[in-house]
Amino acid sequence: MNQLRLQPVGSGICQLLTEDGLHVGNFKLIGGIWKFKAIGYDAAGQVVPGGGPLTKKHNTVISHLDADKVNQALS
Repeated sequence: MNQLRLQPVGSGICQLLTEDGLHVGNFKLIGGIWKFKAIGYDAAGQVVPGGGPLTKKHNTVISHLDADKVNQALS
């Protein structure tokens, strides 16, 4: 997978996108830690929670969001 990038959405939530803009999940601030929530889409374009190309990384925890740490943890 190519480099991943973070895109803040609001307080306590940040989207995770591939270089080409595919939304592959969100980081949510839960209890002071950032938890990754994988996202996939079915053939009809409906969201599949816990799905997508990073499904095996669902619920990965990171102490603070940093692009390098995110890429290292989810690669």
